[in-house]
Amino acid sequence: MTTLKFRNNDEMPILGLGTFRSEPNEVYNAVLSAIKMGYRHIDCAAAYGNEKEVGKAIAEAIKQGLVTREDLWVTSKLWNASHGEENVIPALNQTLKDLQLDYLDLYLIHWPVALKKGTEMPEKASDFIPLSEVPLTNTWKGMEAALEQGLTKHIGVSNFNENHLKVIMATAVHQPEMNQVEIHPFLQQETLQSFCVQNDILLTAYAPLGSLVDENSTLRLLENDTLKTIAEARHMSPAQVALAYTMQRGIAVIPKSINEARLLQNLETLNHTLTVEDMALLKDLDKGHRFIDGKFWEVENGPYTADRIWNA
Repeated sequence: MTTLKFRNNDEMPILGLGTFRSEPNEVYNAVLSAIKMGYRHIDCAAAYGNEKEVGKAIAEAIKQGLVTREDLWVTSKLWNASHGEENVIPALNQTLKDLQLDYLDLYLIHWPVALKKGTEMPEKASDFIPLSEVPLTNTWKGMEAALEQGLTKHIGVSNFNENHLKVIMATAVHQPEMNQVEIHPFLQQETLQSFCVQNDILLTAYAPLGSLVDENSTLRLLENDTLKTIAEARHMSPAQVALAYTMQRGIAVIPKSINEARLLQNLETLNHTLTVEDMALLKDLDKGHRFIDGKFWEVENGPYTADRIWNA
């Protein structure tokens, strides 16, 4: 397994299993099957509503002797309703309880968006807290405390732009080590990647195969002719081409699947290498297109807009 190396030389498998939108009764089987196949990196989040099932699968895999806890890399994320220094550790403790773990390998702030306690998805402006009232730097202090207490081995962020990162980095005792964002051939995030490389921040790509969250979108990454042509020439699937492209850029990928054949196919991407010519053709596919556009954070008179989240 190819890995990405953290500052202290800890290594994270470059390919992991995403668990976003996997139903609780499906995610148990997916995680257990994935571990049996050789996956060692599981990406979770409190907001996905399935960490108890993920935890049961991890516990079962350890019980069966398939892996030890130390063999696994487990990431989770702080939900928006737990921003604020005093809320981070209680939220993380709940995640650890649900996952049946003593520590995480990586804990991320899920979004640079703060919600009032108990809010899952906001419906009105009063469900939000502006960042002027609960600054990202304040929440980061809670993340640093979690790191210092050994509840997580590494800390980072998700869906953060360059300016959000700069805000945290200006006062951080422990600098962010990971930014998890949407990346795929249609959204290559080169400017953000360059900034992260310069500042020793690793990247993880979510939705590395595109997404059907926007069912009205006419864009289908895996139906792209360039991907299909390269896939045919290299005896790969279009999904494997998309994953290989991002991994060969030094970015981790966490494709989500509950289908055993696709889980195996995704893992077998590690056996393939794209040529310099393939990489150049795929680089030309960048459209700056977000499948996860962030507009669900926009409500009338609310403090957040998608444009500000991605660009401000």
